[in-house]
Amino acid sequence: MHKLTKLIQDDMKPALGVTEPGAIAFAVAKARSYTTGALKSVNVALNSGMYKNAFTCGIPNSQEVGNVFAAALGVVAGDSEKGLESLAGVTPKDNELAADLIAQGKIRVQLAEITSRIFIEATVETSSDKAVVTIRDSHTNIIKIVVNDHIVFEKESENKENHMPEETAHIIHNYTLRQMYDYVDTVDAEEIAFIHEAYEVNNRLFEEGLNNPRTTFARHLLKLNGSKVISDHEQATASLLCNAAIEARVIGLDQPAMSITGSGAHGIIATMPLYAAYKVNGYPIEKLLRATALSYLICMYIKEYSGKLSAFCGCAIAAGTGMACGLVYLRDGNVQMMKAAINNMASSITGMICDGGNQGCTMKGIIAVDAAYKSVNFAMNGICVDDVHGINAETAEDTMKNMGLIASPGMVGTEKTIVDIFQSKLKT
Repeated sequence: MHKLTKLIQDDMKPALGVTEPGAIAFAVAKARSYTTGALKSVNVALNSGMYKNAFTCGIPNSQEVGNVFAAALGVVAGDSEKGLESLAGVTPKDNELAADLIAQGKIRVQLAEITSRIFIEATVETSSDKAVVTIRDSHTNIIKIVVNDHIVFEKESENKENHMPEETAHIIHNYTLRQMYDYVDTVDAEEIAFIHEAYEVNNRLFEEGLNNPRTTFARHLLKLNGSKVISDHEQATASLLCNAAIEARVIGLDQPAMSITGSGAHGIIATMPLYAAYKVNGYPIEKLLRATALSYLICMYIKEYSGKLSAFCGCAIAAGTGMACGLVYLRDGNVQMMKAAINNMASSITGMICDGGNQGCTMKGIIAVDAAYKSVNFAMNGICVDDVHGINAETAEDTMKNMGLIASPGMVGTEKTIVDIFQSKLKT
């Protein structure tokens, strides 16, 4: 198996709802599993990206939103064995119990640090035990478990990881755009057949978004597409398929998304517009899977510079740029056209803020689809923002690096401002 195949395969994971509430619930549920007795308190410390992304985010199987309620459900009904789908079994009664715990002041969520590096520390204290679960760098990567002041689990590399710089090289950065293109164009089709599962998962989420009475954008996007799921208008179809799925996800409907780089919305934007192009134009399924592999890799390339969670919208910027390159591939474009599309994306929506996983993600997804389609159209007609301008660079790799650097370290101050605004809203 090619290293890039394994990279994609390892990164693709189903995630129920926005990833951050699922990760919070997972951490709390894991800590609770090491305790017995009556619950006294739950305390969750988060990095700014986790705190922000879950702040008003919809929660699966609940009408409630936010990190506090996610933590409460995690301790009441979370199943840590299900990872990011830990809230899949939540019932109405569980929601009542969670609300009671919050009303009693037993659930607390606090901001630990302003950084794009993922950090969750969940502490569950009962009448007889105290358990602390620490997660770093990815949403379910437990690095330490302490029960009653005794370490019961610790990764050997934890101390090293806690001091390693955020910009540590990632395997994806060993590859150029040309090499990624050559890989997707030549890899054995059977080797990437597993990517088809992303479409099975994301299409079920789309159907839920289209048919659930709680969604609003989805129905209007359907109207804009001539009241058809698949129309002759490729871009309108792409926006519908993509953003009905995103809306379903951010309001917490009960279907998972296939995540990439730890995000369901990234996974949706990287795939669903390509699926629309495939359906409208009748491309071979093999070509769709190859285009999707490229979309995933470009998304990863940018995200591994920006950090998993940052102040810029990686869904639109990183996944949108990956999807744009996938569209070029579907249309038989070359690497130079992909570079031009990357330049156009870098010069347009880079800098779009991420103010958490919420209904606004749907609008950001709509803008990402619009930007990608226009960037590709210009690029494939020989029109792009020249390398000399703005954050563009002579190589596609450096342009993508610069896109990531805008987020981290570039927008650390922006991250703090966003979180400050959130915290001020709690006081009003």
